[in-house]
Amino acid sequence: MGANLAVSTADFEKEVLQSDVPVLVDFWAVWCGPCKAIAPFVEEIASELAGKAKVYKVDVDSEGELAMKYGIMSIPALVVFKGGKEVDRMIGAGPKDHIKALLQRHITSGQTATSS
Repeated sequence: MGANLAVSTADFEKEVLQSDVPVLVDFWAVWCGPCKAIAPFVEEIASELAGKAKVYKVDVDSEGELAMKYGIMSIPALVVFKGGKEVDRMIGAGPKDHIKALLQRHITSGQTATSS
């Protein structure tokens, strides 16, 4: 995918909390093996759900304030935000379909759905 999914403390409110679509935030670190294992899944989900949801990554080492604010004690931690609030969370690595389902269940049918 190649897109930069990183979000900083400075942009978090605008990009995540004020988003008009659900947002999956992957709290991770460079030294975390399970984080690296799910990184390709997170990037694929970002592409697959573009327009319906947003996906960002927060490096807990460089953005420790955000990690502390949201009570991130173990990584990877995948947190879904909708309407400015945390609505779901998954701790640890998992298969792509579980990660995608975590986000998909918060995509409302009221959004533009293209089904023919």
